[in-house]
Amino acid sequence: MPGLISRELPGAVLFACNMNAIRSPMASSLMRHLTNRRVYAKSAGVRMGENDPFAVATMDEMGIDISAHEPVTLSELHDTSFDLIISLTPEAHHQALELTRTMAVDVEYWPTLDPSLASGSREQIMDAYRACRDQLLQKIRTRFVLTGGPAV
Repeated sequence: MPGLISRELPGAVLFACNMNAIRSPMASSLMRHLTNRRVYAKSAGVRMGENDPFAVATMDEMGIDISAHEPVTLSELHDTSFDLIISLTPEAHHQALELTRTMAVDVEYWPTLDPSLASGSREQIMDAYRACRDQLLQKIRTRFVLTGGPAV
């Protein structure tokens, strides 16, 4: 039926954000972790970013190491055979729709706050990153049927 979204796991999913430094690498690593790598999950950004130490620390709290993540842009992707693209920012959503005009791939938009805008103490900033991570975790758990994965 048109308009219905399957909750089944896609074979390959791309998470896209602005700089591929915080939100999309967090989301793709969470997806791989929660599915025991049954889903091919990648991430990309509209523009090139740099690894974010707060993102690395936040994911490390869950036992997920993203320290080796190398940001890439959507235009640098060599493999574009994804079943689903999930954009996390308006700019990334626009780019994803442009990218998929000639492709048979579903695109979803999950508005996700940018924790890099947080200020204050290190703990206050970490709280913003944790909130982002936890929001992504909840969205993945809500959107997909996850069976047999680790309890996080």
